[in-house]
Amino acid sequence: MAGETRWLEPDELAAWMSLAALMFKLPGVLDYQLQRDSGLTHFEYLVLAGLSESPGRSRRMSDLAGFANGSLSRLSHVVKRLEQRGFVERRPAEEDGRITVARITDAGYEILVAAAPGHVTTVREYVIDALTPEQLAQLKVIADQLLAKVDPGRPC
Repeated sequence: MAGETRWLEPDELAAWMSLAALMFKLPGVLDYQLQRDSGLTHFEYLVLAGLSESPGRSRRMSDLAGFANGSLSRLSHVVKRLEQRGFVERRPAEEDGRITVARITDAGYEILVAAAPGHVTTVREYVIDALTPEQLAQLKVIADQLLAKVDPGRPC
């Protein structure tokens, strides 16, 4: 690292500390509610949601990993657990047998539909309803701007 470190100014440090606390605590709140009410982790919920919203309720594993913001390795472990519970099936892609496709089962769709109201209520309570409409619009712009730096290839 050439040059001198640009230390954070007090207002920058305060903003960073608030964001860091949010990044740590909000996932725990979302995970707790889903596990308590549905027996799903937040990542499992995202995987099932990503499949349910896809044509034919299926997606390539690599696309699903991007949607759920997880590595292919992590996704493989989670999908294996979801398969064991009867919520997901995997198969080779018809056009290329080297590609694996995951599909949500009827049981997986049912658990997702049952989990969605509680999850949305929690998201609304801890994020949406805590902000004014103007702040919510600002949050979208800010989050998209930060995501563009962290994950430049991801469409916002």
